[in-house]
Amino acid sequence: MGCKLSSNRDHEAKAPSTRRGTPASAPPMTKQQIDGRTVRINETCVATFGGVSVRYAWLSQRGYYPDQLNKANQDDCIVLHNFADRETDAFMGVFDGHGNYGDKCAQYVTKNLPRLMANAITEARAGLGSSSSSEMEGGGGELTKESTHDAICKAHIECNNEMHSASIDDSLSGTTSISAFLQGDRNRITINNVGDSRAVIGRAAVGSSEGGGKGVGDSSVRSTPGGSSSSSKLKSYALSRDQTPYRLDERVRIRKTGARILSLDQVEGLEPIDKRAAEIDEINHAEGGSNSCDLVLGDEIDEGGDPPRVWHPNGDYPGTAFTRSFGDAVAEELGVIAVPEMLTHDLTPEDKIIVLASDGVFEFLTNQSVIDICAKFTDPLEACRAVVAESYELWLQYELRTDDITMICIFVDAVAQPKESEVADKSGKVAEETKPNDDDLIESSDRPVRNKMTYEKSRALIAKKMSFITDVTDVSEDDFVIESLYSEKTVEEKARIIAAISTVVLFQNITDEQRELICKVMEPMEVKKGQCIVKQGTVGDRFYIVDYGSFEVRVLAENQADEDGKGGDCVHVYEGSRENNFHPTFGELALKYSAPRAASIIAQNDGKLWALHRYAYRKIKDE
Repeated sequence: MGCKLSSNRDHEAKAPSTRRGTPASAPPMTKQQIDGRTVRINETCVATFGGVSVRYAWLSQRGYYPDQLNKANQDDCIVLHNFADRETDAFMGVFDGHGNYGDKCAQYVTKNLPRLMANAITEARAGLGSSSSSEMEGGGGELTKESTHDAICKAHIECNNEMHSASIDDSLSGTTSISAFLQGDRNRITINNVGDSRAVIGRAAVGSSEGGGKGVGDSSVRSTPGGSSSSSKLKSYALSRDQTPYRLDERVRIRKTGARILSLDQVEGLEPIDKRAAEIDEINHAEGGSNSCDLVLGDEIDEGGDPPRVWHPNGDYPGTAFTRSFGDAVAEELGVIAVPEMLTHDLTPEDKIIVLASDGVFEFLTNQSVIDICAKFTDPLEACRAVVAESYELWLQYELRTDDITMICIFVDAVAQPKESEVADKSGKVAEETKPNDDDLIESSDRPVRNKMTYEKSRALIAKKMSFITDVTDVSEDDFVIESLYSEKTVEEKARIIAAISTVVLFQNITDEQRELICKVMEPMEVKKGQCIVKQGTVGDRFYIVDYGSFEVRVLAENQADEDGKGGDCVHVYEGSRENNFHPTFGELALKYSAPRAASIIAQNDGKLWALHRYAYRKIKDE
């Protein structure tokens, strides 16, 4: 049994080509067309692998590229049961393609990596009878962690070599990969990472009511169905480390090939180059430098999303923002390899949620935010929808485009105690909150979360300021009376507001008192069908939460006239629902910048919003 994204993808007919920078004028997309940009599992799958009972789902949303409206989704994913001829084993993977043939590269790895991994693991197991005891674990009959890693690594290298020989031009195209090999009879999962996609786990505190084997969505765990109480009790850990030039060890390894590590602005001469950067990295690495020596946005690298990249010593190519991948034959000569980093984790009843996702999810969301969003739902498919929607919305706020976004969400409902013989030799693997098993879980990621616009979007907004309309409050910030916004909320309304802002980066470090004040100043807004909430090009001063209702996001291309008055192409729909405990947000940038809105938001039906004024937000944050 298994499921695969690429086999279910609907291919849309391509629109007539146009000159670069001037997308063809087309009628706005219908909701059906928007939904067609998303592919997903038909329904959540319930499965038991040995002692591990799970529910899982997957979803992938094609990105929005204004100059390439029909660009293919370059992500792919797969889930396979009965892996390597064992009913207790499973394989799950997410693959994020890039380059002109990135979709083909991702589909190739989706098809062939599981086959090669299954073969390598089966062959390694078959050789146990003639192997030394060092290759077996627990008294015999099973591969050790090290032997499993060797088989998985072999499969990754073989897959990469086979793709080089295939009929795909992978010279400047390739794919990253994040996959999981689940051994249910041993309560064990091995994460295999090539690139900057990511695996994250949400764990309950040891000894808490959440750690007794109840599933994430079990109503007996939550104070209210779909409430936020359970999400606050799950702590996120990374099961993988992003392989990018942000990492000290990866920079040192890459530079040994002669490659340069520079941002795009540094290559173009817009930012200075530190000629001692390589020397300093070598010193720090030799002295055992840790994550504290990794690059941070706003320090060596621009905050507007200009990451460090890998460049040829004598040419401005390939410019990869990752240091490992499948394919990318040109970059491979510069150290961009397909050798995976692996982490093996023995599952315990404290493990509740596992997420495998492409980097589009984590560009603007922290690991903790992703786990918090997932924990709000009783169905992993709804959790996928919510995380992907939130990621997509943040891309629209901070960028001129959105990435393809794909994730697999696994709710771990039960983990049975393994047989005594299976844990006989697993010394030192005591379940603790910070180091639960033999491989230490990672509390932080290596690629920073962005919370500022790119240069391109900033320039586009500045260009609009000559003609924008302002709809901000006609009062100075000094004269603004925050008490004028106070209004009482019911317990249910406060819970919905708090749950909605809990995953927004701007609200992640506020105090309980500040959270109470934010609830108090949230303005209720009853809206009617067809009402324009936000108009593209105007300057707004409010952040919004969708209490209920549907709201279209419409975008006019550069120099495109709004001839029909509908606000341009519909690129997304915000769906708010009290019943499903789903309350998306938009307008976050208005709390930080006095800048023109990047899109119009129009109500599709009667609904309700909560609005937070920028001045109120600032006053509360300053207190």
